[in-house]
Amino acid sequence: MPKIFQKYGYSFFFYSNEHRPIHVHVRHGSGEAVFVVEEGVELRESQGLKVRELSKAEELAIEHRELIIAKWHEHINR
Repeated sequence: MPKIFQKYGYSFFFYSNEHRPIHVHVRHGSGEAVFVVEEGVELRESQGLKVRELSKAEELAIEHRELIIAKWHEHINR
């Protein structure tokens, strides 16, 4: 499970068998969300995150979108 970055208790990562569209998983506490990041940042699913936590996760995904995409290509093209 490749970790991309961790900030404010949010861990952004991929699973080893990822598939398109380019997306990222984010875990905070016992909750998890998935954001598609190909053309902007869009929430795909969320479970166990409060609205405030989900908003912060989205903010971090937007802030680090280029890093997430670069790490995706590194991971998929290895």
